[in-house]
Amino acid sequence: MISKELLDILACPACDERPPVLLSEDGAWLVCQTCGRRYPVRDEIPVMLVDEAELPVET
Repeated sequence: MISKELLDILACPACDERPPVLLSEDGAWLVCQTCGRRYPVRDEIPVMLVDEAELPVET
């Protein structure tokens, strides 16, 4: 599990927004609250690379 302290300092590299990204309920993604990109969490390590992010689904 990712610590609250780490979540507090992480920012989306695509838009560099804070407040910080949020951890998904299943713990598999960090989600930017501004642009909606989802960054994977692999072996409890956040992969904060724009190329690895999933873009939000347009509705």
